[in-house]
Amino acid sequence: MRIGIIGAGALGGTFAALLARAGHEVEVTARGAGLEAIRSRGIRLSGGYGEAHARVAAGEALTVRPDLVLVCTKAQDAEAAISANAALIDGVPVVVVQNGLDGVDAAARLLPRSACMGVLSIIAANYTEPGVVRVTTTAASYLGRGDGPADDECRRVAAILSDAVPVIAIGGFRGAQWTKLIVNMLNAVPAIVGRSVQDVVDDRHLRRVVTASMRETVRVGIARGVRFGSLQGLGDRRLRLFARMPLAVGQLLPRLMRVRMGSVPNLGSTQQSVRRGQPTEVDFLNGVVVREAARAGLSAPVNAALTALVHEVEASGAFLPASRVLAEVPA
Repeated sequence: MRIGIIGAGALGGTFAALLARAGHEVEVTARGAGLEAIRSRGIRLSGGYGEAHARVAAGEALTVRPDLVLVCTKAQDAEAAISANAALIDGVPVVVVQNGLDGVDAAARLLPRSACMGVLSIIAANYTEPGVVRVTTTAASYLGRGDGPADDECRRVAAILSDAVPVIAIGGFRGAQWTKLIVNMLNAVPAIVGRSVQDVVDDRHLRRVVTASMRETVRVGIARGVRFGSLQGLGDRRLRLFARMPLAVGQLLPRLMRVRMGSVPNLGSTQQSVRRGQPTEVDFLNGVVVREAARAGLSAPVNAALTALVHEVEASGAFLPASRVLAEVPA
């Protein structure tokens, strides 16, 4: 099958290398040094899925109409990237592999003739050198759309992607997006202090901040009428219980997540963007919690403070001491 991948960073590069290894014809889009590296040396993948070296077609935009498209850009880049390829891909099934809550809806608006789906990926991958990806944590990914049960098209596309990595078609996708958003609360603090996710969770003071951001996110979701989807052992009942727990008890949740990560340092996607000097997705992670809270007539002070601190790090290019986080985040 001919598969187009828009955005060949950590996850895009992972999917591209593994789908090419599975025998699919892959074309990717990239920019700058990443594009130059892929054109000259291909995509080199290591870590949890083994070694793979994929020589794939690459350009700033897709050149051949694919049978399936994966959008793997950062959330803030998605609309521009989809628009740049819309004339070629409208009418082709599109899978948005992205953090945040709005990616599938944005793709459907820009590509009215396409069947648009989303993938929630728990794969952790480091992309700190152009064209080189190291998978630090393997995991199944979850594909779906809307609030209803998984449909035939979702199951068909999940089976295709499972040639490369396990992808499970699920129902209640919007609720699962909220569950993934809670998992993504692991990103902000490591990006602020410049330490791995494991180091942050192992620090009892910083772990308290991470827990507070997760708990606040769950409470906002509840206020917005969300029924949380099942993802990586998390589900609606467990998360509602977590929302009522004291912080001291609730810290068990990030500690359990840390166990799943293993020992290879996981920088988190937000910190990787900071280290590359690129804008982060924080407005679509912690920032979306603040916006959803406002829609419910609430405030989200923990996530508001974390969003501001990540933006400070983006602007300066310098990580902050942990004391700043502890002093400014009301946790």
